[in-house]
Amino acid sequence: MSDRLAVLGSPIAHSQSPALHTAAYQVLGRSWSYERRELREHELTDFLDTCGSSWRGLSLTMPLKNAAFAASEIHDDDAEITGAVNTLRLNNGPVAGFNTDVDGIVRAVRAAGTAAPHSVMILGGGATAASAIVAAARLGASHVDVAVRAPERATALQALAASIDVQIDVRQFGSAPSTPDADLVISTLPGGVAAPEQFTAASRRRALLLDVAYWPWPSELARAWHAEQGRVINGLAMLAHQALLQVRIFDSGSPLTPLPDEKRVISAMLGAVNLAADGLA
Repeated sequence: MSDRLAVLGSPIAHSQSPALHTAAYQVLGRSWSYERRELREHELTDFLDTCGSSWRGLSLTMPLKNAAFAASEIHDDDAEITGAVNTLRLNNGPVAGFNTDVDGIVRAVRAAGTAAPHSVMILGGGATAASAIVAAARLGASHVDVAVRAPERATALQALAASIDVQIDVRQFGSAPSTPDADLVISTLPGGVAAPEQFTAASRRRALLLDVAYWPWPSELARAWHAEQGRVINGLAMLAHQALLQVRIFDSGSPLTPLPDEKRVISAMLGAVNLAADGLA
């Protein structure tokens, strides 16, 4: 029997993870299966209890990243610092939790040609926002603005930023004009929600936008950026780059170990979702 893998979350029918992973495994010559499973947070522990020896690993999306952290017996550094896990390795000793979202964001931004943003604005306060803060620091940003619905719930994000020496300002959506000098805007909001921030035309022309929600596409924010000929990274780029790291984990157990013929692997993954190498859309 081939090794089993899946992406879990809710909603999940739109997920492009199976296309990305299947393309990678075809290049690598792995006869692994990869499927989608609709799963809510309270169901994760019971699901893991049913995973036998045929299960190699899992990808986790909303709303399971914090529950997956709790279910992991060991964590990699990015999972430990963010408290979020989007990858579980199941068949190599203790259940190991990893966060590939951080470097997925970093790789997607660098592929688009922005190497070192000074100021970053993040929309949303969930698990992916925590990853975005760490990614901003890794890209070299010294200041991060975070806009959320309820600032009083963002104390964990403030503590996270302090732990990695990043200056952070947290405010409520729409309570102040959007940051005009941001080099990078990262929206971690779910797909299909109305944009809670109004950005000036100058902001949209200046800042690179990464909208991690790739369905439905284009998002309201992406359309606003396109109206000013601004640069937009499709969320599929982040998904593809973090998925490459997941493939590394499922293959070798480490996100740091490159795959055989990795350039051909990522090219096949991007091709599977019709995305250019720079991720711009």
